[in-house]
Amino acid sequence: MARTTRTVRSDDGVRLTYVDHGGDDGAGPGRRPVLLLHGLAGHAAEWDPLVRLLRPAHRVVAYDARGHGASELRPADVSRAAHVRDVVAVAGHLALNRPVLVGQSLGGHTAMLAAAAHPRLFSALVLIEAGPKGPSPELPARIGGWLDSWPVPFASSEAATAFFGGGPAGRAWAAGLAEHPDGLRPRIDREVMVACVAENARRSFWEEWSRVRCPALVVRGASGSMPEAEAAEMRVRRPGTEVRVIPSAAHDVHLDQPGALHEAIAAFLGRYDHLP
Repeated sequence: MARTTRTVRSDDGVRLTYVDHGGDDGAGPGRRPVLLLHGLAGHAAEWDPLVRLLRPAHRVVAYDARGHGASELRPADVSRAAHVRDVVAVAGHLALNRPVLVGQSLGGHTAMLAAAAHPRLFSALVLIEAGPKGPSPELPARIGGWLDSWPVPFASSEAATAFFGGGPAGRAWAAGLAEHPDGLRPRIDREVMVACVAENARRSFWEEWSRVRCPALVVRGASGSMPEAEAAEMRVRRPGTEVRVIPSAAHDVHLDQPGALHEAIAAFLGRYDHLP
């Protein structure tokens, strides 16, 4: 199956752009389709290094979340529930057979909530630097301040890459910018991004975590921002949850160490090949 880029409408009419990378679509969780969910202010193409490793064994799909990338820029609803409905819309539109949800940061949070709300739709869950901890009342101001610190417009891709820390992660963040006559600008709206984390500021999601029924892998970067105690508590509250720490990786584990992340995911899914 060749790579295709198309759009689908969510249940409230919001346009979502997805990339179907193709690949194997066999039976069993070890070979099920994989649906990739990027983090706040990110974009679907940042998964490309991991996609290349997953495709030999999986059909792989990634999409730009509402308010991100090539999807609708300013949707009226950016609630956690709206993001969950988008997961269901993409999976249903493509008739993905009980896909594995892989999400990073806020995308991982969305994946967790989708697995909790629709336990029969998804076969496994991989959360990268993402969990149910909260409330985090400082989060909207922190996100707003971070976005305000971007020296927009960026003069060049090289300047943007350097600002975002260089290396694969810096290049991926720079690739998410759009060309304008005066330079490179974000494809996101500041107020939409702040609104996306409003619920995380108000409450925790431990109850939703307890409702997840599929096998789950929690991945932390050794120098990431997810607290070790949060991952440990997730394992306590849901026995059987696997936790992996990826060395030489920060918050963007999928960009810092895609090979090690792929090894962790493949080993995890391989342990459930026998399940229907």
